[in-house]
Parts: sequence; C-alpha cells; structure tokens
Amino acid sequence: MIQAPGRAESMIQVQEISKTFSDPKRGTRTAVDRVSFEVKAGEVFGLLGPNGAGKTTTLRLIATLLRTTGGTAIVSGFDVNKQPEKVREQVGFLSGDMGLYGRLTPREILDFFGKLNGMDANARAKRMNELFTLFEMQSFADVRTDKLSTGMKQKTAIARTMLHNPPVLILDEPSSGLDVPTARTIERVIMDNKHAGKCILYSTHVMEEAEYLCDRIGVISDGHMKMIGTMDELRAATGKRRLREIFLDLLGLPADE
Repeated sequence: MIQAPGRAESMIQVQEISKTFSDPKRGTRTAVDRVSFEVKAGEVFGLLGPNGAGKTTTLRLIATLLRTTGGTAIVSGFDVNKQPEKVREQVGFLSGDMGLYGRLTPREILDFFGKLNGMDANARAKRMNELFTLFEMQSFADVRTDKLSTGMKQKTAIARTMLHNPPVLILDEPSSGLDVPTARTIERVIMDNKHAGKCILYSTHVMEEAEYLCDRIGVISDGHMKMIGTMDELRAATGKRRLREIFLDLLGLPADE
C-alpha cells in the first residue's frame, strides 16, 4: 500500500506517471507504468530498484528531461507537462553520467552554469566559494576536469547541481564508484540539505546508504511501484529486517542464505 505525506507539504507529487518507448526493432516498451508517490520538503525519498526497473526514467520524467506518455508530476506547484521551464528552475538534477566538460575546471563549469541560471557575478562567486568549502574542493577547483579523480568529478557534478540553491534535488546514484571518505562527504551534504528543508529524491544501489539516509523508500520493478514506506513499515509488511532482504522479498527473489 502506498502511503503519502500530506499534500500541503509535498514538493513533488507524481501522479500516475508513465513512459513508453517505441523502437522499430524492439517494438513498444513501457519503462514506467502509472507510478505515483509524493516527497515532502525536508525529506529524503529513496527510489530503489534493479537495473532496468524504471528508476532513471522516472527521475528524468520528473526533471523534465523526458516527456511523459501518461500522467504527470507537480514540482513546487508546477506541472512537468505544462510548465517544464518553471520546473527546471526549482530542480537540481544529478544524472548518472555526470556530463562534465573535460577541458574546463570545476570553477569554470560552475561559473558557466551559474550564468545559465541567471546568477550575477557576485552571487556566482559567493555560492562557488561556499560549495568549494562544503565539498572540500579548494585544492582542485582550478584543475582541468579530465585530470580529476572519480570522486573529484562527482563532487563537481553535485556542486553544479546545487549551485542555484534549488528547493528540490533529484540525485541519481550520487555515490556510485566513490571511496568511503568521498561518499561520507556527500552523505553529510545530503543530510545538511534535508535539515535545511530541501526536498530530496534519491536513487541508489547501496542498501546501507539508503537505510541510513532515506526517510521513506519506494521499490520499483518492471516499471511498477511495488511498495512505499518507512523502514519500519517495510519491515512490518515483509517480515524482513535488513533493507537488502526487504528489497529481494519485494522483487520475489530468494533471500541470502
């Protein structure tokens, strides 16, 4: 059963959203099928699922990078189908591929995106310095991105996502491939943003991370939402304790021996 928070507090309201892809060779494929959920301000909502489950497609639909086939989502009061440009102003979206420009430095990348978001020079400089301190980026802020480690690149990508201080953050596997110290830094930043009242939609394959960070979790498989709830609600529904075991149970897979 899907349990949703109060609508008045919801920053993201996903309403029966669907996405179908058509391919001449593969035919029609439904990647997301009538998925609904809500996310409040000051909440981290985890979206979990196996590869190909529809997680990234769902995030891209909400961020207006894809158009819906059916249903809609309301982000900070704006409809993704009718007001996509307004939605983009409210959202910071981190994609799985980072999308950084290798020949530019982190400072140049953030400055460029700040201009795209209409920030003046003083506002850009102030915000960049805040983020460089927050992510401990001072030592590589002026190094070409193609010379940086994976962790440094990921910090740059997340800083870019947060540059315009949006009320809604959509993060697709932000800690993928990172070492423990870098992942811990990113976890700390996410918790700080939660406590500041940001609405955070979070996708990850790391069960321990999801169990620690997320207030509620939705498990998606084959484009369908299987269940949504707090850890206590998921435990009560499945009879399992660990999120890994809950996840496997909801997917109909055998638990670890």
